[in-house]
Amino acid sequence: MTRAPGTRALVIGEALIDIVRRPGAEPVSHAGGSPMNVAYGLGRLGVPTTLVTQIGADPFGEIIAEHLRVAGVDLLPGSVTPGATSSATAILDATGAASYDFDLRWELPQVSLPAPCTLIHTGSIAAILQPGGQAVLHAFTSAPAGTLLSYDPNVRPGIMGNRDDVVRAVEELARAAHVVKMSDEDAAWLYPGQSLDAILRDYVAAGVALVAITRGGDGALLRTGGVTTELAAHPVTVVDTIGAGDSFMSGLLYAILAGDATEAVLQNALGAEDLARLGRTALASAAITVSRAGANPPTVAELFPG
Repeated sequence: MTRAPGTRALVIGEALIDIVRRPGAEPVSHAGGSPMNVAYGLGRLGVPTTLVTQIGADPFGEIIAEHLRVAGVDLLPGSVTPGATSSATAILDATGAASYDFDLRWELPQVSLPAPCTLIHTGSIAAILQPGGQAVLHAFTSAPAGTLLSYDPNVRPGIMGNRDDVVRAVEELARAAHVVKMSDEDAAWLYPGQSLDAILRDYVAAGVALVAITRGGDGALLRTGGVTTELAAHPVTVVDTIGAGDSFMSGLLYAILAGDATEAVLQNALGAEDLARLGRTALASAAITVSRAGANPPTVAELFPG
């Protein structure tokens, strides 16, 4: 599987420092943030990628910049601003599951977005938290025709605000997107009491070409048109779940870009076999990530060994 010539991804959203606290261990710091993780994952998979974000001119900001450089991801000029870099403390329980506490500031830099782009991805806190959220929406919805648009709500209830306001913002972004991915936890918070199948159907009815709902160890549900595919997770020993959803997202986007599925998604013309193939690649990407510590997504060689 190789990406199409001329492919370029633009990711818009937060980059921060994850401070990971494990039971009985000293805290460990590394680069994080859902959009940053997706950009990093795409870079690791060989997709030329640019990240538009806000980091500080401080040691934490330099950690993030170096992390991106290692994966070949460009940091758009203007993304480094005065002030401190945002951080998130991830507290892991005995099973490796993470809860988060955030120290976050977000305003989309006044920069010229590179063009042309094959893909624009956004999501999580940056797409909701103001003052940057409105600018993210504008950048997303004003993309040229023919640009693949991808969105992951990646809900953080503690800092996103009122549920009704968040749902409205999520749905506004989703209506503009071709690809939407959320977790079952996102779905339960956004739409309490609704079945996952009903949520999938509603998003497809709203015009989304491909909707995926991840379910942790229970795999994922994907829907396009009138087709829903249920896929099992890859059996692995879980070290921690940090970055699992982001790795699923980058794996899914890579599978679309590299598997000659971009036009089918843009035209809302995916078939059942395409849907299953894309989902299997995304789940394989997530499985590799949870099998090792931190948000450490795979390379192409790891995703397709041999």
